[in-house]
Order: sequence, then structure tokens, then C-alpha cells
Amino acid sequence: MNTKSKKSHPKFGVIDTGGGLRGIYGAGVLDYCMDNDLHFDLCCGVSAGAANLISYQAGQSRRNLMFYLDYAFRKEYMSMDNFLKSGSYLNLDYIYGTLTNAGGENPLDFSAVCRNPSVLTIVSTNAETGRARYFDKSEMETNHYDILKATCAIPVVCRPQVIDGNRYFDGALSDPVPIRYALDSGCDKVVLILTKPQHHLKPSKADKRLSLLIRNRYPEAAKDLKLRAVRYAQGVKYVQQLEQEGRALIVSPESIEGMSTLTKDRKALMDLYLNGYKGGERIRTFLEQAS
Repeated sequence: MNTKSKKSHPKFGVIDTGGGLRGIYGAGVLDYCMDNDLHFDLCCGVSAGAANLISYQAGQSRRNLMFYLDYAFRKEYMSMDNFLKSGSYLNLDYIYGTLTNAGGENPLDFSAVCRNPSVLTIVSTNAETGRARYFDKSEMETNHYDILKATCAIPVVCRPQVIDGNRYFDGALSDPVPIRYALDSGCDKVVLILTKPQHHLKPSKADKRLSLLIRNRYPEAAKDLKLRAVRYAQGVKYVQQLEQEGRALIVSPESIEGMSTLTKDRKALMDLYLNGYKGGERIRTFLEQAS
């Protein structure tokens, strides 16, 4: 089935909010979409959600599975050795360079991304101003994926990514659920992919603690970090309202069994992937009804 929008049809958008290794749930959802020829006019990704969506736009089903189930267990990917050597626990150059570049172990088909007619927006946070920056895929080129590194640069865990002289952190700090952006971009219907239960909206004490570690160097980003959970909850609640109006669909796991952002448990990860793949079935119905 091909659900690409015609001019008379609503403009469909998808948002993948990421969530570290829990992002494997979104990878499952999007693999279902690829396997069933489900398309969107706008793809908006935050952190690991951006990595999921760029493989989706490339049409590389199952590509991201290796990042979650294999590469993430390598010390080159994430380890204290990385942190001691470079100040970043996650080696984003290894992930979005060594592995992803042409000739790498799992290269991205960036030419396919460029040919894909749908918009791809990647959300990052300016570390100095605390403001969201919405990058477009046109700001990337083969073997130069700094934008992906920027949206995945978790404060404290990673150093900020420098792009054109500006430093950027994870997009979840400034706009963890970019629903307003999607609607302002012309979307009439939006699918929101979450990587934890949609009613799991508790404040994060960890964010407040971590914000203290960056507040001297990046005070505005520290403010964002303290507010991240609040903004996330507000965004999810707004989409829940849109869902009641038939304008949105939230796809989320019922349980994550205690998994945190960087939990390395292959069985739990694979279970989450399979749950995401099954959750993708709801998108088919949503798009059919909205067309």
C-alpha cells in the first residue's frame, strides 16, 4: 500500500523523540513503515529519533538494529575509556563517522536520503543560547553528518558538537516533542513515536542534578535541561488532545521494564524493537482513515 499524500490529502508528519538505546522501539516502528510502504511528508527527529528517521528516509530497513544490538556494546561506541580520552562517553565520531560513512561497516545511503521527496528535520539545542535549532537534511552531505552528532550530544555524557562555530547539544533539551514545529510546517496529521509509556510523565530528578554540572559553562542549556521533563510532558499532553480530535496518533510501548537511556540489555532491547514493529500496525490504520 502506498499512502504518499496527493494534493487533496492531508499533509502527514512523523516525529521520533528518540531516547538513547530505547530508540530501538522507534527503529521497529519505522521498519514496519518501510516494510509496508508507509510514507510521510515531514519527518522530524530528536536525538536517536533522527538517526532512526534518516535510515527510514534512505529506505534501509533493519540498518539501525545493528547500532542498538551490536555496536552499542563495543567500547569504541560507549565506554569510560572514551570519556577519559575525549570527555565524551559516547563516541559520536565513531557512530556517525567510522560506522556510517561510505566504506564504513554500516554506511548510510545518503544519496537515497537526498532523493526522498519528504522533508527531514533534525532538532538540536544551541548550547550557548538554549534555543532549538531545526536543521534540514540539505545541511548535510555524504560523510559529513555533524547534525546527527549534534542532536545526540547528551550533556555531561558528551561534549557539545561544534557546527559553524556554534556548539550544540541534544535536541531534547529545547524541544523534546516538536509537535508545534510539525503543525507550523503544515502538517494536518501527525504520528508521534515515544520510547516510553505515554503516561510516564514524572519529573526527572536526574536532569536537575546533571544541569548543575553544566550550568557554569552553559547556563542557558542548563536551564533547558532542568525543564526538559516538564516540556516533554506538556508536548505529550498536547498530542494526546490532538489524538482525541483525530489529528494525531501516539505510538508508544506499554512498558520499558526499567530501561534507562543507556541500558545495555540485548533481550530487553530486542523485545522493545519487536513491540515497536507491532506498534507500527496502528500507523497503517491511522493513515488509511485520514486519507
